[in-house]
Amino acid sequence: MAFDRQKLVEAVKEAKARAKPRHFTQTIEIAVNLKDIDLRKPENRFKLEVVLPHGRGKEPKIAVIADGAVAEAAKKLGLDVISGEELEELAKSPRQARKLAKNYDFFIAAAPLMPKIGRYLGRYLGPRNKMPVVVPPTMTNLEPIVEKLKKTVRIQLKNNPVVHARIGTENMDEEKLAENAEAVLHAIINKLERGENQVKSVYVKTTMGPAVKVER
Repeated sequence: MAFDRQKLVEAVKEAKARAKPRHFTQTIEIAVNLKDIDLRKPENRFKLEVVLPHGRGKEPKIAVIADGAVAEAAKKLGLDVISGEELEELAKSPRQARKLAKNYDFFIAAAPLMPKIGRYLGRYLGPRNKMPVVVPPTMTNLEPIVEKLKKTVRIQLKNNPVVHARIGTENMDEEKLAENAEAVLHAIINKLERGENQVKSVYVKTTMGPAVKVER
């Protein structure tokens, strides 16, 4: 790969150094600018789930849409649960449906409720790349799925030739952030017809800080 680990580490360090102190822990983000790609062709667009080797730095908010066994399993893990009945109530309040889609990073859903989810929440979850992980209605152990989601970022290439992803938080070690960045870059490059030759540039930044270019 054209981007070596040390270059990523240096860019992360500079992004941290140039960021002004805030009253919250900022996210570290990566932006991968692409070239020579025709996004009018659906086959050139993609959605990816990348498991970060060192996690997201902050636990994501996960909601479970389910009844029965799946709902009980979710409650045991302390997750927020939305029942089938509550799901139908969302159909009456687009404002609440939008709020729900915005407030959670990931959703897990029992398979029987997916038709209703598609009908009532699809228009809000789809564009945000937040469609649920679907599980059987009898599943009683959600822990493996939840633990994986805690390390997962979802990314997509849609209308513009740039891919954004979080790679952690500013309180994480620079080496670990660089490894997370590598995982994202590797996943993106593997989806490109000509691999890294279609990567124009890569930048890292904190939530509110300036972007720092990763040198090759």
